[in-house]
Amino acid sequence: MSTGAEIPVFLRVLSNGSVERFVPEIAPASTDSSAGYFSKDVTIDPSNPITARIFIPNAPATSSACLPCVVFSVDYRLAPENRLPVAYEDCYASLEWLSRAKGTDPWLKRSDLSRLFLSGDSAGANIAHNVAIRALQDATCPVSITGLILIHPYFGSERRTETESADEGGKDVGSNDLFWRLSIPEGSNRDYPGCNFEMARMSAEEWHRFLAVAVHVAELDFLKERGVMYAEFLKGQGVKEVELVEAKGEQHVYHVFHPKSEATSLLHKQMSHFMKRF
Repeated sequence: MSTGAEIPVFLRVLSNGSVERFVPEIAPASTDSSAGYFSKDVTIDPSNPITARIFIPNAPATSSACLPCVVFSVDYRLAPENRLPVAYEDCYASLEWLSRAKGTDPWLKRSDLSRLFLSGDSAGANIAHNVAIRALQDATCPVSITGLILIHPYFGSERRTETESADEGGKDVGSNDLFWRLSIPEGSNRDYPGCNFEMARMSAEEWHRFLAVAVHVAELDFLKERGVMYAEFLKGQGVKEVELVEAKGEQHVYHVFHPKSEATSLLHKQMSHFMKRF
């Protein structure tokens, strides 16, 4: 069977529409405290299915650079089998689950849902932004979101940036175009609101009520320009708290590949500092 599209390291779409994923090994949840935290998996919606992993610290923070917090990581459904906005819907459903489970799940009793931050890297940062918009526009949203921490956010548009224009026909532009073609709704282009933040259906009053945002970019990241444009756009819309942080000499999602590096340690401290402000 022939290959319809392939993104090396990630997936291959076959001519019959089926998808082969190059799935990395997933570490199991653990109650071993040696890592400094405990973790467990929960089911958000068994009919879809959507799951998540909860991480809780096993002891109070001992450093001013640390922040004792509960981390809730959502395993949302993936494109191209489930195109956008499915990922946004799955992650929003997880917020609804959190509000229901707060009173019944003993792991969540240590959490404070009045100080909730949405965060993600790359596509996860895109999702965090779009979930924040839905939460702001939904009068029935069951949780109060304090801020956003977007790391190397993945956005796009039909209009090329200067960096993309210089690479027209190159590997980076080609890969990004293919990612978006496999992710956005059939019949849409890269000006789909989930891709192009400038197309968000938000009023001026809503932008003024938008959350505090920390935008992290990496100096050597092909997507850096998009992240800077996003921060500048928010400021132009009147968002009150927008912080732009650049990691010098680093590539896209360097913290994933080098979790013990000094740059990653600094990123953790910057995230903690941002959250402590609110």
